[in-house]
Amino acid sequence: MSDHYEVGLGCFLREDTPEAVLDVLRWHLGLLDERPAGLDEEEHAHPMLAPDPDSRLPGGDCASLRLQSPGFTAEGPLRVWGLFSRNLWLDDTMGDLVTLLDLIAPYVREPGFGGYVREEFDTEPHAVTFRDGTYGPLTF
Repeated sequence: MSDHYEVGLGCFLREDTPEAVLDVLRWHLGLLDERPAGLDEEEHAHPMLAPDPDSRLPGGDCASLRLQSPGFTAEGPLRVWGLFSRNLWLDDTMGDLVTLLDLIAPYVREPGFGGYVREEFDTEPHAVTFRDGTYGPLTF
């Protein structure tokens, strides 16, 4: 019997995040049907953040990537990519989380909280944090 983990990611990516990275994220989120050209099929074996329509999570899985304006700069509205996903993962696939975090960490706009991982029946989530183009130690 496998363990299940609720994985939530929520962070802002810089507006200058390369289109190739955004396309990989869109594919993982289930927003693109076709695997992006050149994407390593072993490293990115399947869309990892695509919502499961039959998820066991209360309220279901969700996924979003959109250009947002969460504030203003001297030049006008701040434009950043808002990434949000919440999915139920099998323990066998938890190693794939590193692949996703390696993909987005260099483009996270501000250091700090970027999500959580929680074993299905645990009451305490483990924070995912980003800082200086990488992510904090994962404990789960």
